[in-house]
Amino acid sequence: MNAMSRRGWTLFLAMAVIWGIPYLLIRVAVRQLDPGVMVLLRTAPASLLLAPIVIARRQIPVLLKNARWIIVFAVIEFGIPWYCMSTAEKHISSSLTSLLICCVPLFAVLAQRLRRTQEHISRRRYLGLGIGAVGVAFLVGLDLRGGSITWIGLMMIVCLGYTIGPMILATKLAHVPGVVVVAGATAFVAICWIPWAVVHWPTHVSGETWSCMAVLSVVCTATAFLVFFELVKEVGSSRSVVVTYFNTAIAVVLGVVGLHEALTSGIVIGFPLVLVGCIFATSRTKEPASSELLGVLSGDSDLAVDQHPE
Repeated sequence: MNAMSRRGWTLFLAMAVIWGIPYLLIRVAVRQLDPGVMVLLRTAPASLLLAPIVIARRQIPVLLKNARWIIVFAVIEFGIPWYCMSTAEKHISSSLTSLLICCVPLFAVLAQRLRRTQEHISRRRYLGLGIGAVGVAFLVGLDLRGGSITWIGLMMIVCLGYTIGPMILATKLAHVPGVVVVAGATAFVAICWIPWAVVHWPTHVSGETWSCMAVLSVVCTATAFLVFFELVKEVGSSRSVVVTYFNTAIAVVLGVVGLHEALTSGIVIGFPLVLVGCIFATSRTKEPASSELLGVLSGDSDLAVDQHPE
C-alpha cells in the first residue's frame, strides 16, 4: 500500500475520532427522538452554520450548477442512511451498529470491481474480502438475536450509501468546494424531513438529548464532512472509507465503557478478522505512473496527496 502523506494521516486520524462518537450519541438521543426527527436535527443546524459561508464566498452559483449531484449525494449519504441507522440503534447496540459499518470498505472494493471491469484485483485483495466476510459472519452470527436480522438489513443499506457517497464525491463533486457540497446536501435533507418531523415531534426533549444532537450536527456532520471531503480528495475514495475500521474501534470502546454494552463473543472474534480483511482488501501494489495518473483522474486512486486531483 502506498504511504499516505502527513496531511493525509492527520485528516484520517481526525475522522477516526470524529466518527467514532456518533454511535454513542445516536443511541442516547434515539431514546427520546424519532429517527426522522434526528435526521432533521442533525442536518438543519449544520446547513444553517455553513450557508452564511457559502453566501459570503459568493458560491451560490456553484451550488446551483452542481445541484443535481449534490442532491444525489445528500440522499445517498445522509437522507436514507441516517434514518436507517437511527432506527436500527433502537433495537441493536451501538457497538454492533458501528461494527456492521465495517462492511463499507469491503463494499467499496466490490463496487470498484464492478465499475472498472478491466482493473486487476489481486489475490491479496480477494483474500481480504474473504477474511472480512468471515469476520462479519462471526460478528452477525454470534450476536444475532430474534428479530435482529431486520435491523442488520437496515445497516446494510447504510453501508451501501456510505460506499456510494465517497465515490460521488471523488468522481462528480471533487471540483466543488466541500463547504458548498455539505451546506447544500444538509439543507436539502433537512427540508425533505421537515414534514415528517412536525408529525413525529416529541412532547419532551431532555438537555442530554439536545446536547447529543448539537454535537452530532456541529461536530459529526458540519465539521466531519468538510474534513472527510478533503480526505477523499487527498487519498482517494476507496482508501478514505478505511477510516471506518478505526472509528469502529473507538465506537466499540465508547459503547462498552459509556453505555455498559456487553463485549460479546461476536465482537471479540469478528472484529479482528474484519480489521485484517480491511488491511488486505484495501491494499494495492505499486503501479506504473501512467496507471496511477488514470486512477487519479477517474477518482479511484488510493494514492497519497502528491497525486490527488487538484
